[in-house]
Amino acid sequence: MIAKTFGIIAISVAPILLGVGSPAAHADTGKTPPAPTGAATIGAGDSALVAVLPQLTEFASSTITGLIADPSGIYPEPALKAIALTIVPLDQFGSFDQIITHESSWRTFAINPSSGAYGLAQALPAHKMSETGFDWPINPVTQLRWAYRYMCERYGSPNAAWAFWQANHWY
Repeated sequence: MIAKTFGIIAISVAPILLGVGSPAAHADTGKTPPAPTGAATIGAGDSALVAVLPQLTEFASSTITGLIADPSGIYPEPALKAIALTIVPLDQFGSFDQIITHESSWRTFAINPSSGAYGLAQALPAHKMSETGFDWPINPVTQLRWAYRYMCERYGSPNAAWAFWQANHWY
């Protein structure tokens, strides 16, 4: 098994990508389950697969390393905006978009180093988003729902929140 270690997280890359390695015995029966149909395994005649394994492993490792260093790549901006459009009314979306763009650049894991504000809407304190869901630190849907609710409760609407933001450069 090929493994890369990132901090305290060990990730076995090759088995995930290729189904390589012997399957573990089932805890209840003690029998080794059969390999799933279509699963790739490496045998003596698989020289082509063995030849590309280092490149596949390096690609997966660099991708995983990138996501650990900047997990925002997990949630691309267009996908987040599409989700937001299911939460925010269309006539309010332009203002909502402006605020989120200015506050976090649509980065779910954005942290303001001076204030500690966190997330798409830069909640301060960040744990206020727990009102909307326990998964607020990692779930952009929870963060978007909280942001919309916050803008409505505090300012009346995202349009009013954006007007305030333009005058004060915060909301």
